[in-house]
Amino acid sequence: MNEKFQLSCESTVDLPYSYVSGRDVSVLFYTYSVDGVEYTDDMGRDESARAAFYELIKAGKMPTTSQINTYRYLEYFRPLLEKGDVLHVAFGSGMTPSVDNAMKAAKTLRAEFPDRQLIIVDSTCSSSGYGMLVDIAADLRDCGEDAEAVEEWLLSIRKKVHHNFFVTDLTMLRRGGRVSGPTAAIATVLGICPTLRLNETGHIVADGKVRGKQNAINATVQAMVDHMDGDLNYSGKCYVSHANAAEDAEATKAAVEATFPNLKGKVQIYDIGTIIASHCGPGTVALFYMGDERE
Repeated sequence: MNEKFQLSCESTVDLPYSYVSGRDVSVLFYTYSVDGVEYTDDMGRDESARAAFYELIKAGKMPTTSQINTYRYLEYFRPLLEKGDVLHVAFGSGMTPSVDNAMKAAKTLRAEFPDRQLIIVDSTCSSSGYGMLVDIAADLRDCGEDAEAVEEWLLSIRKKVHHNFFVTDLTMLRRGGRVSGPTAAIATVLGICPTLRLNETGHIVADGKVRGKQNAINATVQAMVDHMDGDLNYSGKCYVSHANAAEDAEATKAAVEATFPNLKGKVQIYDIGTIIASHCGPGTVALFYMGDERE
């Protein structure tokens, strides 16, 4: 394999497109639909797109998402392979079966491009946690690692990327049938916030429920402490992402930085993209970091 290779991902990394493209990472975009109209997961390229998305939700619309099919992967990978070898980090299989289609496309394309190598890595991650794994891959590539070495690194650390989040607005969970109407109504009145996480396979599991945003923030930061075995010297990558909840994201960032002083203000805040937000809804805040292996 050539030492130089192209790094690729999908738009659900929930990092700004300007950042991802600036790191020389190619992107395959997901889409969502509302009332039969298809929209692209924009990654912040159009500043008005995210606001328009939340206006649709406010109006009572229910966005729907779908996996990326094999044909789209074929059309996406071909021009990349014409330039060289490709390492594609895929949206976690716990969130979507799209990675299976990516692997089917890769099998076909390896026959078409026998002198190229196309590596598919199942990130087992989601949102900006997925973005963190891609960011690490770009760091390794830029340090001179070849694609096979980067693949090995990713497979060894992907389940150490933690995803802890809480939801303060149960509207989308109720509309999607994940929470019953009466339960959502009671939780709203009492200020109950579910806390959740991704498990070792990349599936969302409930972690608990607390009353009030501050307690939700405290529980989320405490989970980070627990996955560091109480070691507060962590100085690695740490991201906070949110779905139309900037104030809560800032409060979470402040709590993390107060608890982990070696971060020295390096917590990055990002927007949750429209694909993830179509399921979790507004009022979601997530914390991502490297720790022990996810349970």
